[in-house]
Amino acid sequence: MFEKEYDVIVVGGGHAGAEAAAAAANMGSKTLLVTMNLQNIGQMSCNPAMGGIAKGQIVREIDALGGYSGIVSDRSAIQFKMLNKSKGPAMWSPRTQNDRMRFAEDWRLLLEQTPNVDFYQEMVSGLVVESGKVTGVKTSLGLKISAKSVVLTNGTFLNGLIHIGEKQFGGGRAGESAAFGITEQLVDLGFTSGRMKTGTPPRVDGRSLNYEVMIPQPGDAQPEKFSFLDTNRLTKQRDCHMTYTSPLVHDLLREGFDRSPMFNGRIKSLGPRYCPSIEDKINRFADKDRHQLFVEPEGWNTVEVYVNGFSTSLPEDVQFKALRSVVGFENVKFFRPGYAIEYDYFPPTQLKHTLETKLVDNLFFAGQINGTTGYEEAASQGLMAGINAHLKIKEKEPFILNRDEAYIGVLIDDLITKGTEEPYRMFTSRAEYRTLLRQDNADLRLTPRGYAIGLASEKRLKKMEDKKEKSKAFVSFFKKTSFEVEEINPILEEVGSAVVKQSDKMFKVFSRPKMTMNHMLRLKEVQDYVAQNNLDADILEQAEIQVKYSGYIAKEKNNADKLQRLEGIKIPAGFDYSKINSISFEAREKLKEIQPVTISQASRISGVSPSDISVLLVHLGR
Repeated sequence: MFEKEYDVIVVGGGHAGAEAAAAAANMGSKTLLVTMNLQNIGQMSCNPAMGGIAKGQIVREIDALGGYSGIVSDRSAIQFKMLNKSKGPAMWSPRTQNDRMRFAEDWRLLLEQTPNVDFYQEMVSGLVVESGKVTGVKTSLGLKISAKSVVLTNGTFLNGLIHIGEKQFGGGRAGESAAFGITEQLVDLGFTSGRMKTGTPPRVDGRSLNYEVMIPQPGDAQPEKFSFLDTNRLTKQRDCHMTYTSPLVHDLLREGFDRSPMFNGRIKSLGPRYCPSIEDKINRFADKDRHQLFVEPEGWNTVEVYVNGFSTSLPEDVQFKALRSVVGFENVKFFRPGYAIEYDYFPPTQLKHTLETKLVDNLFFAGQINGTTGYEEAASQGLMAGINAHLKIKEKEPFILNRDEAYIGVLIDDLITKGTEEPYRMFTSRAEYRTLLRQDNADLRLTPRGYAIGLASEKRLKKMEDKKEKSKAFVSFFKKTSFEVEEINPILEEVGSAVVKQSDKMFKVFSRPKMTMNHMLRLKEVQDYVAQNNLDADILEQAEIQVKYSGYIAKEKNNADKLQRLEGIKIPAGFDYSKINSISFEAREKLKEIQPVTISQASRISGVSPSDISVLLVHLGR
């Protein structure tokens, strides 16, 4: 039934699995994607949206490297918003609302059009491991499929348990069965596993809602997009809406607390701190008399609606009664109730930076199996695991992104170095170099690297080089071109900035806080330059950021270069920390467990102090 031996087998067809299969196949590996239901490839299990704070940067990075998430998001978008536009560009984060059915369809079709990808629908119940190396997978039908490497992207399916009030039943997602066998085998092989929890809100019938009493949440007037390729921008958009809970809603929810699996001890695992359930919110923030609810359409034509902010595992009758007391939901009809799900994960300190496991060669983990939450976090890990699975079997150098190169680098370094005991979600605050890691320059940062490993196309590289050259030339134009006093002063007066008495370079006046590209475009010489060089909005934005934030960017780059020196100091494989008595016991234990590759990584481990690092440097002869 199968190839004699695949290069890469990817287990699971969610966001991580889809990106892993696409990456490995596009780099030339013969790839098999095995999933329990081929109709659910790329399924949006929770909210119908991609991107958001820091997550939007990750989608852009995936796209810049040659992944598919940005393209699929653009093709299936029903609304686009650039979040945090009132703040500095390091905080700007793109987000799309998506058509759930079209999103999954686009993923499936893109994968089917990707050479080297085969598909098979069945549950993988175990791995074939020989002499500490994975050599294939076993299915529930007893089939053995051989492979040089395996990527596990099991999501919430490993021993998944769904909770609705006092009811609980096995499942990896509503309407789908859980996966059994893999956890037990991995534990037998010496892996440590744990349990995590996540939840989802009820889905409701949009025809039963009164939008007239809710607050419209439209998309941007001039919508952008995720992909750096020529995907289409939206010309029409669907509104979301906002409403609020109330003290009455909270009281009705509290009536079910004695039957809540969160409060009666049925659920013992930790859920995502930054995406709490509605019962958790009213319990933890008892002083607040209302919470926002975002009413998000699930597509262009469907009437199904996602109630963002009302994630819950309370009994279905309590969910229904409480939601009917929300403004605009007085006559609501349910499509399905909200639920919580518990599942197995494997603490990611058991992985290398390539996402290969330390215990079993050629076995890679990506997505929620590593303790993360979110489509974007999963997709980026899948991409990196797929890349590194291909490179490993081809005996090529691993592909690792540093913390100053990408949010993806921050994500993976945090997981491998610090581990996580609750579902990990990316935030801009986790990145110490976020001025460098903006969403607008993901292609400038990463497309050359994606092209070098054979993933990003030549078309991508040429588009990136054109953008880079034109932006650089435009900044240079501002540095060497002078303004006319009589032309610039009216603009300066208008923005409340001090007028000038003599002509100077445009760069100097453009750098002032209240001056924007739109102001500079009122100068005739700037208008002529833009027209003659056919500069688009992306070039204008890139040039403006480089002019206005050049000092901050240079400072962060300098700090990153200092850190890079520590990255260059390697720790020999198998280094014996037990012989260094002058470092703390905690540091010794953590260093032995995580086995950092560089001094820089060692310095980021919780419990390893600067003095421990100094001692370690001495022992390394530095």
